[in-house]
Amino acid sequence: MKNVYFLSDAHLGSWAIPHARTQERRLVRFLDSIKHKASAVYLLGDMFDFWDEYRYVVPKGYTRFLGKISELTDMGVEVHFFTGNHDLWTYGYLEQECGMIVHTRPVTTEIGDKVFFLAHGDGLGDPDNKFKLLRWLFHNRMCQKLLNAIHPRWGMWLGLSWAKHSRLKREDGTEPPYMGEDREHLVLFTKDYMKTHQDIDFFVYGHRHIELDLKLSRKSRMLILGDWISQFTYAMFDGEHLFIEEYVEGESQL
Repeated sequence: MKNVYFLSDAHLGSWAIPHARTQERRLVRFLDSIKHKASAVYLLGDMFDFWDEYRYVVPKGYTRFLGKISELTDMGVEVHFFTGNHDLWTYGYLEQECGMIVHTRPVTTEIGDKVFFLAHGDGLGDPDNKFKLLRWLFHNRMCQKLLNAIHPRWGMWLGLSWAKHSRLKREDGTEPPYMGEDREHLVLFTKDYMKTHQDIDFFVYGHRHIELDLKLSRKSRMLILGDWISQFTYAMFDGEHLFIEEYVEGESQL
Protein backbone atom coordinates (compact mmCIF):
# COMPACT_ATOMS: atom_id res chain seq x y z
CA MET A 1 0.00 0.00 0.00
CA LYS A 2 0.99 3.64 -0.43
CA ASN A 3 1.89 5.69 2.64
CA VAL A 4 -0.62 7.50 4.83
CA TYR A 5 0.45 10.82 6.35
CA PHE A 6 -0.75 12.71 9.43
CA LEU A 7 -0.05 16.33 10.38
CA SER A 8 -1.71 19.15 12.28
CA ASP A 9 -1.56 22.66 13.67
CA ALA A 10 -0.17 24.82 10.90
CA HIS A 11 -2.31 27.79 12.04
CA LEU A 12 -2.08 29.30 8.58
CA GLY A 13 -2.90 32.99 8.46
CA SER A 14 -1.99 33.66 12.08
CA TRP A 15 -1.26 37.29 12.85
CA ALA A 16 1.11 36.09 15.58
CA ILE A 17 3.44 34.26 13.16
CA PRO A 18 5.84 36.66 11.40
CA HIS A 19 6.91 34.18 8.69
CA ALA A 20 3.40 33.12 7.68
CA ARG A 21 3.92 33.12 3.90
CA THR A 22 7.20 31.20 4.19
CA GLN A 23 5.49 28.73 6.51
CA GLU A 24 2.66 28.13 4.03
CA ARG A 25 5.11 27.60 1.17
CA ARG A 26 7.05 25.06 3.22
CA LEU A 27 3.88 23.12 3.97
CA VAL A 28 2.94 23.17 0.29
CA ARG A 29 6.39 21.87 -0.71
CA PHE A 30 5.95 19.01 1.75
CA LEU A 31 2.55 18.13 0.31
CA ASP A 32 3.98 18.29 -3.20
CA SER A 33 6.82 15.93 -2.21
CA ILE A 34 4.39 13.22 -1.02
CA LYS A 35 1.68 13.48 -3.66
CA HIS A 36 2.84 10.41 -5.61
CA LYS A 37 3.56 8.36 -2.46
CA ALA A 38 0.38 9.02 -0.48
CA SER A 39 -2.92 7.19 -0.54
CA ALA A 40 -4.31 9.51 2.14
CA VAL A 41 -3.40 12.60 4.16
CA TYR A 42 -5.01 13.29 7.52
CA LEU A 43 -4.99 16.93 8.67
CA LEU A 44 -5.77 16.69 12.37
CA GLY A 45 -7.03 20.17 13.12
CA ASP A 46 -6.05 23.83 13.36
CA MET A 47 -4.58 23.97 9.89
CA PHE A 48 -5.95 27.53 9.84
CA ASP A 49 -5.57 29.97 12.71
CA PHE A 50 -9.12 31.10 12.06
CA TRP A 51 -11.48 29.86 9.36
CA ASP A 52 -15.09 30.93 9.00
CA GLU A 53 -17.18 30.39 5.89
CA TYR A 54 -20.02 32.70 4.99
CA ARG A 55 -22.67 31.69 2.47
CA TYR A 56 -21.01 33.56 -0.39
CA VAL A 57 -17.65 34.48 1.13
CA VAL A 58 -14.64 32.52 2.38
CA PRO A 59 -11.46 33.86 4.03
CA LYS A 60 -8.91 35.39 1.69
CA GLY A 61 -5.46 33.86 1.34
CA TYR A 62 -4.33 30.23 1.67
CA THR A 63 -4.38 29.90 -2.13
CA ARG A 64 -1.14 27.90 -2.27
CA PHE A 65 -2.30 25.46 0.40
CA LEU A 66 -5.84 25.02 -0.90
CA GLY A 67 -4.58 24.72 -4.47
CA LYS A 68 -2.17 21.94 -3.49
CA ILE A 69 -4.88 20.13 -1.53
CA SER A 70 -7.15 20.33 -4.57
CA GLU A 71 -4.36 18.93 -6.74
CA LEU A 72 -3.96 15.97 -4.37
CA THR A 73 -7.69 15.20 -4.28
CA ASP A 74 -7.90 15.52 -8.07
CA MET A 75 -5.15 12.87 -8.24
CA GLY A 76 -7.23 10.54 -6.09
CA VAL A 77 -5.43 11.09 -2.79
CA GLU A 78 -7.87 11.13 0.12
CA VAL A 79 -7.46 14.28 2.22
CA HIS A 80 -9.22 14.20 5.58
CA PHE A 81 -9.72 17.51 7.37
CA PHE A 82 -10.45 17.40 11.10
CA THR A 83 -11.82 20.61 12.53
CA GLY A 84 -9.86 21.99 15.46
CA ASN A 85 -10.67 24.66 17.98
CA HIS A 86 -9.49 27.38 15.55
CA ASP A 87 -11.05 26.28 12.27
CA LEU A 88 -14.34 24.56 13.03
CA TRP A 89 -16.56 27.05 11.18
CA THR A 90 -16.65 25.19 7.88
CA TYR A 91 -19.95 24.56 6.11
CA GLY A 92 -19.22 22.84 2.81
CA TYR A 93 -16.62 24.86 0.92
CA LEU A 94 -13.66 22.60 1.75
CA GLU A 95 -15.59 19.52 0.61
CA GLN A 96 -17.20 21.00 -2.48
CA GLU A 97 -14.30 23.08 -3.81
CA CYS A 98 -11.23 21.23 -2.52
CA GLY A 99 -12.51 17.66 -2.33
CA MET A 100 -11.61 17.16 1.32
CA ILE A 101 -13.45 14.81 3.67
CA VAL A 102 -14.34 16.87 6.75
CA HIS A 103 -14.62 15.36 10.23
CA THR A 104 -16.07 17.30 13.15
CA ARG A 105 -15.62 14.54 15.74
CA PRO A 106 -12.97 11.92 16.60
CA VAL A 107 -12.86 9.00 14.19
CA THR A 108 -11.95 5.35 14.67
CA THR A 109 -10.88 3.81 11.38
CA GLU A 110 -8.96 0.88 9.96
CA ILE A 111 -5.92 1.68 7.83
CA GLY A 112 -4.33 -1.43 6.45
CA ASP A 113 -4.84 -3.98 9.20
CA LYS A 114 -4.37 -1.48 12.04
CA VAL A 115 -7.04 0.41 13.99
CA PHE A 116 -6.52 4.15 14.45
CA PHE A 117 -8.25 6.59 16.80
CA LEU A 118 -7.85 10.05 15.24
CA ALA A 119 -8.79 13.39 16.77
CA HIS A 120 -7.64 16.97 17.02
CA GLY A 121 -7.62 16.55 20.79
CA ASP A 122 -9.21 19.73 22.12
CA GLY A 123 -11.50 19.04 25.05
CA LEU A 124 -10.44 15.42 25.49
CA GLY A 125 -9.67 14.93 29.16
CA ASP A 126 -9.31 18.66 29.79
CA PRO A 127 -11.04 19.58 33.10
CA ASP A 128 -10.87 23.37 32.48
CA ASN A 129 -14.46 24.61 32.79
CA LYS A 130 -13.69 27.89 31.00
CA PHE A 131 -12.39 25.97 28.00
CA LYS A 132 -15.44 23.69 28.08
CA LEU A 133 -17.75 26.71 28.03
CA LEU A 134 -15.83 28.33 25.20
CA ARG A 135 -15.88 25.09 23.23
CA TRP A 136 -19.64 24.78 23.74
CA LEU A 137 -20.14 28.35 22.48
CA PHE A 138 -17.98 27.69 19.41
CA HIS A 139 -19.96 24.57 18.52
CA ASN A 140 -23.40 25.98 19.31
CA ARG A 141 -25.34 26.42 16.06
CA MET A 142 -27.08 29.61 17.20
CA CYS A 143 -23.75 31.17 18.19
CA GLN A 144 -22.35 30.22 14.79
CA LYS A 145 -25.28 31.93 13.06
CA LEU A 146 -24.77 35.04 15.18
CA LEU A 147 -21.08 35.14 14.25
CA ASN A 148 -21.94 34.87 10.57
CA ALA A 149 -24.48 37.66 10.90
CA ILE A 150 -21.51 40.00 11.43
CA HIS A 151 -20.03 41.49 8.25
CA PRO A 152 -16.95 39.45 7.18
CA ARG A 153 -14.74 42.52 7.57
CA TRP A 154 -15.47 42.55 11.29
CA GLY A 155 -16.11 38.85 11.81
CA MET A 156 -12.74 37.84 10.38
CA TRP A 157 -10.99 40.64 12.27
CA LEU A 158 -12.61 39.44 15.49
CA GLY A 159 -11.56 35.81 14.92
CA LEU A 160 -7.99 36.54 13.84
CA SER A 161 -7.50 39.03 16.68
CA TRP A 162 -8.81 36.54 19.22
CA ALA A 163 -6.49 33.83 17.86
CA LYS A 164 -3.50 36.20 17.96
CA HIS A 165 -4.26 37.22 21.55
CA SER A 166 -4.67 33.58 22.55
CA ARG A 167 -1.18 32.75 21.28
CA LEU A 168 0.68 35.85 22.45
CA LYS A 169 -0.67 35.72 26.01
CA ARG A 170 1.49 32.61 26.55
CA GLU A 171 5.18 32.87 27.33
CA ASP A 172 7.12 33.13 24.05
CA GLY A 173 3.87 32.44 22.23
CA THR A 174 4.33 28.69 22.71
CA GLU A 175 2.26 25.93 24.30
CA PRO A 176 3.13 24.54 27.74
CA PRO A 177 5.69 21.69 27.59
CA TYR A 178 4.79 18.05 28.07
CA MET A 179 3.36 17.65 31.58
CA GLY A 180 4.18 13.99 32.06
CA GLU A 181 2.20 10.78 31.84
CA ASP A 182 0.29 11.45 35.05
CA ARG A 183 -0.79 15.01 34.17
CA GLU A 184 -1.03 15.32 30.39
CA HIS A 185 -4.75 15.48 29.61
CA LEU A 186 -4.60 13.60 26.33
CA VAL A 187 -2.57 10.79 27.91
CA LEU A 188 -5.06 10.49 30.77
CA PHE A 189 -8.00 10.50 28.35
CA THR A 190 -6.36 7.84 26.16
CA LYS A 191 -5.57 5.52 29.06
CA ASP A 192 -9.16 5.76 30.25
CA TYR A 193 -10.53 5.23 26.70
CA MET A 194 -8.37 2.14 26.27
CA LYS A 195 -10.19 0.40 29.12
CA THR A 196 -13.25 -0.06 26.91
CA HIS A 197 -11.58 0.06 23.47
CA GLN A 198 -8.77 -2.45 23.57
CA ASP A 199 -8.74 -3.00 19.79
CA ILE A 200 -7.04 0.31 18.95
CA ASP A 201 -3.43 0.15 17.78
CA PHE A 202 -2.65 3.86 17.36
CA PHE A 203 -4.06 7.01 18.95
CA VAL A 204 -3.03 10.10 16.95
CA TYR A 205 -3.71 13.68 18.07
CA GLY A 206 -2.80 17.27 17.29
CA HIS A 207 -3.69 20.32 19.40
CA ARG A 208 -0.89 20.34 21.97
CA HIS A 209 1.97 21.52 19.74
CA ILE A 210 4.32 18.96 21.29
CA GLU A 211 5.91 15.91 19.71
CA LEU A 212 5.12 12.76 21.67
CA ASP A 213 5.43 9.06 20.87
CA LEU A 214 4.30 7.03 23.88
CA LYS A 215 3.95 3.26 24.22
CA LEU A 216 0.85 2.61 26.32
CA SER A 217 0.64 -1.19 26.15
CA ARG A 218 2.01 -4.09 24.16
CA LYS A 219 -0.53 -3.24 21.46
CA SER A 220 -1.23 0.49 21.68
CA ARG A 221 0.81 3.62 20.98
CA MET A 222 -0.14 7.25 21.29
CA LEU A 223 1.25 10.07 19.14
CA ILE A 224 0.92 13.83 19.40
CA LEU A 225 2.05 15.32 16.12
CA GLY A 226 3.77 18.57 17.04
CA ASP A 227 3.03 21.50 14.73
CA TRP A 228 3.88 23.22 11.45
CA ILE A 229 4.91 26.52 13.01
CA SER A 230 8.34 25.67 14.36
CA GLN A 231 8.58 21.86 14.53
CA PHE A 232 7.38 20.75 11.06
CA THR A 233 6.67 17.21 12.22
CA TYR A 234 4.39 14.60 10.71
CA ALA A 235 3.61 10.90 11.07
CA MET A 236 3.80 8.35 8.28
CA PHE A 237 2.21 4.90 8.20
CA ASP A 238 3.59 2.47 5.63
CA GLY A 239 1.04 -0.27 6.20
CA GLU A 240 2.92 -1.87 9.05
CA HIS A 241 4.89 0.73 10.99
CA LEU A 242 4.04 4.25 12.15
CA PHE A 243 6.88 6.77 12.25
CA ILE A 244 7.01 10.37 13.44
CA GLU A 245 9.45 12.52 11.50
CA GLU A 246 10.57 16.12 11.03
CA TYR A 247 10.35 17.60 7.56
CA VAL A 248 13.76 19.00 6.69
CA GLU A 249 13.82 20.29 3.13
CA GLY A 250 16.38 18.52 1.00
CA GLU A 251 16.99 15.84 3.65
CA SER A 252 13.72 14.10 4.52
CA GLN A 253 13.21 10.72 2.89
CA LEU A 254 9.45 10.54 2.46
